[in-house]
Amino acid sequence: MTTEPLPSPEERERLRRIENLRAVLAGPPPAGPPARRPSAVDGAGGAPTGGPGAAQDGAHSGHRTRNASFGAVGAAIAFLAGKLKFLSLLAGALKFKTLATMLLSIGLYATQWGLPFAIGFVLLIFVHEFGHVIVLRREGIPAGAPVFIPFVGALIAMRGMPRDAYVEAKVAIGGPIAGSIAAWAVLGAGLLLERPFLVALGHTGVLLNLFNLIPVSPLDGGRIAGAFSRGFWVVGYAIGVAALLLTRSPMLLLILVVGLFTLWQRWRHPVPGYDAIPRSKRIAVGLGYAALVIALVLSTSIALGPGARS
Repeated sequence: MTTEPLPSPEERERLRRIENLRAVLAGPPPAGPPARRPSAVDGAGGAPTGGPGAAQDGAHSGHRTRNASFGAVGAAIAFLAGKLKFLSLLAGALKFKTLATMLLSIGLYATQWGLPFAIGFVLLIFVHEFGHVIVLRREGIPAGAPVFIPFVGALIAMRGMPRDAYVEAKVAIGGPIAGSIAAWAVLGAGLLLERPFLVALGHTGVLLNLFNLIPVSPLDGGRIAGAFSRGFWVVGYAIGVAALLLTRSPMLLLILVVGLFTLWQRWRHPVPGYDAIPRSKRIAVGLGYAALVIALVLSTSIALGPGARS
């Protein structure tokens, strides 16, 4: 038997480089099923049998799948939490704006009429504005949060237009209805408890809502009158001018000027079909408006007896 001489170290290094070059040129091997780790003892046919190593690999694969699923769920939860946090901050900012302007108004009113009356007066205005909010939500009209303006009142910016003048009238009358109910409740409590302070506060709320029902735009009365008779706008401006001459109020002058501009824009750029309201709805709005005005006027004459407690 002939024995071949062993290759020298230089020869072995040259062969190893040649094999590496072939492997690189051949590219990666085709993908196939993963080979299982053989156990310490093979089966009778030479095929490897499953053992602790195979079970461990399967467990690791299951853990990786579950971890990937948990990661996806966690990312989705984090995304939703971020969105909810943003909405929560947005809602908080809107509420803060209302609360901040309420507190500012209370502070300024308190310098004129004292803190208790200022708090009650601002709360009556808030109830009035909340009446508008209720109708706006029922009609599906988006709107901003109430903003209080000291010595002017409060306002709610509508971010959508009413469908027609009838819906606008309902939104407008919602505030005076809610505000009048609150004013009558305070007035009734003052009469029942014989508290002049509550009676005075209730009368102030009555006058506040009665003033808002003057048929002059942009007051609530002007928006209501547009649904049943535009002729009431002439009456409203006659009342407004007379009140301006008596009171010389800059705020009333501003309201009249803004109202004239609003009416001019409405007549110049009419919306087709906006004022096309059935006669029955016009009558209903007119009767509701008249009943509320009469009830508020009659409420101004209610007073305590001479023996009331202070």
